[in-house]
Amino acid sequence: MTWALFNLDGMTFLFRWIHFLAGVTWIGLLYYFNLVQGPFFNEADAPTKSNCVQKLVPRALWWFRWSAMFTFISGLLILMMKGHTAGFGIFETSWGVSILTGAAFGTLMWANVWFVIWPNQKVVIQSAKQVAEGGQAIPQAAGCAAKAGLASRHNFLFSFPMLFFMGAASHLPIEIAPTASLCTLTIVLAVVLVLLELNALKGKMGPMAKIPGVIHLGILLTVVLYLLMEFLTK
Repeated sequence: MTWALFNLDGMTFLFRWIHFLAGVTWIGLLYYFNLVQGPFFNEADAPTKSNCVQKLVPRALWWFRWSAMFTFISGLLILMMKGHTAGFGIFETSWGVSILTGAAFGTLMWANVWFVIWPNQKVVIQSAKQVAEGGQAIPQAAGCAAKAGLASRHNFLFSFPMLFFMGAASHLPIEIAPTASLCTLTIVLAVVLVLLELNALKGKMGPMAKIPGVIHLGILLTVVLYLLMEFLTK
């Protein structure tokens, strides 16, 4: 008797299932932080906010960072297995170009979670605990909160093109001409990604200070990237 899961295709499906589960958890919490928790903290009184930072935020961040990790690892394994079974030339196809674009945004989002948001949020949480116990606030806490908030807003922004191109890989094929320069496309996309990430690390909120601004910019960024892809693959 043959079992569907116990072969290479079955393992790829299993990793994809894990990718979906972890990804839904990760992006769901990302949207919770930006759409629900952030606005609530802006309106909450100091004791309520302090209590939430000490007890609610650490729990949410635990699921947030580990779901990001499992999404990243499972996605990487899927890409490696796809290249192994179909040949690495598949990444020069419509599917490959779209999936790698989405994966690039996803990788930046994962890095922001683990190396920007979580380290800075740890300082904010520790500071709130010290104050609640009668101690002094950590002087860097306010700056750390701002850094984490900036990176989180950029992850919210990045999620728009990330989800678009992940879905487009299988459901919105793009015609790639034989004479198309995928190298040029790669360079252009890399420049866009670097500039956006630099703003996530050292820039300002700008229009992203408000939720509608992030949504509008996310849609605009997705449209611009899609148009670039269409023009540069012809």
